[in-house]
Amino acid sequence: MEATSRKFIKMAKIVVTGAAGFIGSHLVETLLDRGEEVIGIDQFNDYYDPNIKRKNISASHDRPNFRLIEDDVQNIDWKTLLDGVEIVFHQAAQAGVRASWGGGFRAYTERNINTTQILLEAAKEKNLKRFVYASSSSVYGNATSFPTSETTLPKPVSPYGVTKLAAEHLCGLYHVNYGVPTVALRYFTVYGPRQRPDMAFHKFLKAALHDEAISVYGDGQQTRDFTFIEDAVAANLASAEAPDAVGEAFNIGGGSRVTLKQTIEIMEKIVGHPIRINYMETSKGDARHTSADVSKAKKLIGYAPKVSIEEGLRREWEWIKALYG
Repeated sequence: MEATSRKFIKMAKIVVTGAAGFIGSHLVETLLDRGEEVIGIDQFNDYYDPNIKRKNISASHDRPNFRLIEDDVQNIDWKTLLDGVEIVFHQAAQAGVRASWGGGFRAYTERNINTTQILLEAAKEKNLKRFVYASSSSVYGNATSFPTSETTLPKPVSPYGVTKLAAEHLCGLYHVNYGVPTVALRYFTVYGPRQRPDMAFHKFLKAALHDEAISVYGDGQQTRDFTFIEDAVAANLASAEAPDAVGEAFNIGGGSRVTLKQTIEIMEKIVGHPIRINYMETSKGDARHTSADVSKAKKLIGYAPKVSIEEGLRREWEWIKALYG
């Protein structure tokens, strides 16, 4: 992993879609710190407060190697913009499982499937070094074996998961038919500073700050493999460099599969007081358990998660206090 990171330090022209989002903004900062030239794309839509996204990207906004384009990915002249670009990190997406049902589904097909196809169509005519697509563990649905490997047949249980898997398949098609050097990263519940406000840890810690009750869907015994943001960024950098990554999909997990109830107990120790819980009916489309087998990522891209759930939650708590305190 360290060797890969050292090799990556050279001036390169890189595009990051979803640049003001949770993962995208961290990725942009890391790339700029390495001396890369970065073009960030973000629509600043209202899925959650755009001001939060603007705060995410504010530290990078005025840096000399950074250019921010505020527009819908589908409106951009990609054939021109990709001239000279070596790497595309495609982080932009319509996120969230619960909102993907019903009338909201069209936003998911547009922003997850159609947008990816537009990018791939432009990329097929360019000499990219790598096209890294941000996928999701939601493609697996209710997996039957744990930890779950990439050989497991994907069976999403939410419309969101269906769109992420469809875009993965598009990446595979453009790789096989046009030689686009695609990689898909299946994130397992990424958390940490700048986590979206609709995600559980953000909501739980914000409620704990104000001594409010939290809502838990289900019995709290569901498990997740939580991945700290720095590990997710490291996976992106590694997959952009490793020669054996092209054409592959990788699980990106944190090595810390725990129950939701256990994470709340960890939070209680961090915040220093009990957290009141309101149990709600299980939400449709939520997988019962997730657990990532990251042996393939370890072998082919040198991925090795470093941040424990305890350390990661402490760091997110400090950010929550600064954001809302």
